[in-house]
Amino acid sequence: MVAPSNFEEGQSTYRPPRFNGQYYGWWKTRMHDFMMAKDSEMWDIIFDGPHAPMKKLEKIGPMVSKGRKVYNDIDRKVIEKNHRAKKILMCGIGPDEYNRVSSCDTAKEIWEVLQTAHKGTTQVKQSKIDMITMEYQLFRMKDDESIQDMHTRFTSIINELYLLGDVIPRNKLVRKILSVLPGSWEK
Repeated sequence: MVAPSNFEEGQSTYRPPRFNGQYYGWWKTRMHDFMMAKDSEMWDIIFDGPHAPMKKLEKIGPMVSKGRKVYNDIDRKVIEKNHRAKKILMCGIGPDEYNRVSSCDTAKEIWEVLQTAHKGTTQVKQSKIDMITMEYQLFRMKDDESIQDMHTRFTSIINELYLLGDVIPRNKLVRKILSVLPGSWEK
């Protein structure tokens, strides 16, 4: 997960993390944690979609949507949670991203539109995995690079793969790091 190099935003438990179209994986993780800390049921609404209040027309008839006038307190609370989740998401994005999601009716739709736009479809996702895997395979320590800088660069590659769903076992990561260290490091 790559963080912005000029990141200056303060950490706040009151304001959602801000997304300006860059570093989607980093923002996504922070927004998930922000939502879970606020109210885990709001995250459920983003992940599963909102509850639509339903009623039966007759004892054996089909279920149909309730009209707003017949909502009970539970229905209203669930509807409000979707709107709160939607508001938090909208407050956490910039104007360009807002234009992308402004027509979405639910928090789930907003999340999915952002996900598709920044993570891509299955084919785009696989292409990204292939590119980053190649970067991982060709990874070498640069001549003028410190161990710390090399490790930070390596971690960014691994986190990008992780966010795309491609997890490399820890023992392979350790072997890779050890294989790219210069000979002078062993002395």
